[in-house]
Amino acid sequence: MAAHLGRVQQRLTALGADEDLAPAGRAHAVHGTDGFDVVLVDPADRGTVVEAIGERAERLVHRYGGCDRARSWDDLAATGVVHDRWTGGTEHLAGADLRAFAELGLVDELDVAEHQPGFLDRYGPYFRRLARAWEPVLGPAVVAEARRVLG
Repeated sequence: MAAHLGRVQQRLTALGADEDLAPAGRAHAVHGTDGFDVVLVDPADRGTVVEAIGERAERLVHRYGGCDRARSWDDLAATGVVHDRWTGGTEHLAGADLRAFAELGLVDELDVAEHQPGFLDRYGPYFRRLARAWEPVLGPAVVAEARRVLG
């Protein structure tokens, strides 16, 4: 897990992530995610994560951990709506917040695609479609990286 978290942070940095998105990459799964159910830091213990990576990065990590992917991801670029799997609530993202959230999610999956055998065979069509749908809210470097990794 530590290697994956480090690679996500490094890739985000290489792709031009800002000073809040890059550290969020290093911590993106500390509260678990909808695709990774191991909780390293209780989502209620946000202060510990704030101290480690800063307030804005922690908000991104918390949002990412709580995201109900099945209800959020397909329409994310069009609606900006993130459904929270912990509270059942929704949050509307726009601008830099939407871009950071989408880039974190996609770069996370790009790393898994490169390091988990069979991932692209099983999930490649979904992530190619998702990456194309998200292109309007992603930075050009992330779009190019998604095309490189996903084909």
